[in-house]
Amino acid sequence: MREFINYDKSIEILNTIKLNKATTQKKFIIDAIGDVIANDVIADHNSPELPTSGMDGYAIKFDDINNDSIKIIDKNPAGSVVESEVKTGVCIKTFTGSLMPKGSDTLVPIENVEVFEDSIKITKAVPFGFATRAIGENYAKDEVLIKQGTVIGFAEVGVLASLNIAQINVIVNPTVAIASTGSEILDLGEIQTNEAQIRSSNHLTIEALCKTNGANTLQMGIVEDDIHSITNLLETALQKADIVVTTGGVSVGDYDFVQDVIKDKLQAEVLFHGVTIKPGMHILVAVKDGKTIIALPGFAYSSTVCAILYVLPLIYRFRQSNEALPIVKARINEDFPRRMPKTVFTACNVEYKNNEYSINFDGKKKGTSAILTNMLESPALLIQKEDSENIKKGDLVDILLLNQLK
Repeated sequence: MREFINYDKSIEILNTIKLNKATTQKKFIIDAIGDVIANDVIADHNSPELPTSGMDGYAIKFDDINNDSIKIIDKNPAGSVVESEVKTGVCIKTFTGSLMPKGSDTLVPIENVEVFEDSIKITKAVPFGFATRAIGENYAKDEVLIKQGTVIGFAEVGVLASLNIAQINVIVNPTVAIASTGSEILDLGEIQTNEAQIRSSNHLTIEALCKTNGANTLQMGIVEDDIHSITNLLETALQKADIVVTTGGVSVGDYDFVQDVIKDKLQAEVLFHGVTIKPGMHILVAVKDGKTIIALPGFAYSSTVCAILYVLPLIYRFRQSNEALPIVKARINEDFPRRMPKTVFTACNVEYKNNEYSINFDGKKKGTSAILTNMLESPALLIQKEDSENIKKGDLVDILLLNQLK
């Protein structure tokens, strides 16, 4: 008799899987978008390195702020260094991004002055140091600007470019091999020859999830339900991938051969087979030669939910990133009683209004675990722990935001 464990225990086990040491590679910063920085990025200079103008205007000594007339002695375009110096009674016209002229401490915007040939009159005073960017205002020398484990996006590219860093060390993403098993399923383009055959989407749904969450993927396609084919699939995949994900063949049916191959043919170490969750209770996780095998149920909704819960966190661990499943609090709009002693993940609609998330179940279909369409539009998963109380309308509940999984 197979022993089922609870959801929290299964995640605890998943997080203790020993992973092979991550490797790094150098990439040009634009090509590294979506990758994870392998080392802290530290500023090697101050930005700005000297006081700089933040606006177009006139650089003055603040002591002259109330003078009736201040003489203009020079212009100071961005990208050049003006030789003239600001002293009492004189100013220099200065532009955005220009170094503040020597002797100046305040910039008066052009709209705050009247110009009379070679002098200005300040019509609206500004405080001391106005529009003057101090040394290190953007960042200071030796400051950690980007922490190890950060996923590179547009802001990181901009900061790296400002530091004159063209290439950066990133963690090499894990490779995930994906396959669907079942003699009744058809791949894209295959012709249906009898009414019992169904179109497979699992292998492509999971590949999309893995790709958009930072993994390289190896699509193994559809594999028939027989010991030899499944053994060949898993042995090949384990040679090429860090994580092997299959769908189907892990339940208790006569043709559920995936579990038999993992346990008997491969002699893999099974970490757990069966979790008190819905959907996906027959999930199997094993390790073999330092590689992880995650065998998911065959129903589309079940396999997708389990891939989110178990495959994505493993990818994040491989990437050594600061990523995590986006679980937040939300307000529920109806009673939701506890129906079974399992951790249940239920598709719902989510919106953000009045400074909080709220969920409802409008239009969501009820039935078997095959209803993948419940994940369309603005979806989330309501998380109801197996030891939870009945949920009441208006309660704050935990949800997993599906659209934030990219």
